[in-house]
Amino acid sequence: MKQQNIPKFIQLLKNNMKSKLPGKKAHNAMRTEPRIPKAIDYIMKTPVPAAVLILLYPKNKTFNFILTLRSKKVESHKGQISLPGGVQEGNETLSQTALRESKEEIGVSTEIVELIGKLSTIYVPFSGFNIYPYVGWTSKVPDLKASEDEVEKIIEISIDELINNHNQRKKNTTIRGVPVTMPYFNLNKEIVWGATSMILSEFKEIIKRIT
Repeated sequence: MKQQNIPKFIQLLKNNMKSKLPGKKAHNAMRTEPRIPKAIDYIMKTPVPAAVLILLYPKNKTFNFILTLRSKKVESHKGQISLPGGVQEGNETLSQTALRESKEEIGVSTEIVELIGKLSTIYVPFSGFNIYPYVGWTSKVPDLKASEDEVEKIIEISIDELINNHNQRKKNTTIRGVPVTMPYFNLNKEIVWGATSMILSEFKEIIKRIT
């Protein structure tokens, strides 16, 4: 949907995503170290294309976007914080995947969303997904409804919270029996790490370029 009266922030964001993206440098800032050894069955997998959506909308004199707490019923990344999205189906384009999955997971109508660009693709070894992140916006706060099967909770995050460096942190923990240092975002009292944090790291760098 082509929306009228595009805010300056959205226009700047759209233009900036056409230039060279921060890519791996931004991703690496949120990469858990040391890297967890890859199991052989994941190395041998053909990457599965998937798409996610950063949906921007104006609220409280800034822009917000949605994260979800994945339910325990989903096949992968159970109980983790993620962007709305999922696996590509049939002959749909990846942008259509991002919109369809967002409608299924958080109930946002695809008709009100205007896609303005995409971020760098990121591969997740342990799930085998090639994730294609898209950025879209809508001019009003959307009506949202969490999917009973896939989403335990819908979480609103403001752009101001994302770009606040105080919310980008690290902690020592253990993943799959390996002691690691895990970078994460502390957003709306939720720990956002892994691929989602890497996507948001690149998005944060782009926002910093235009503000």
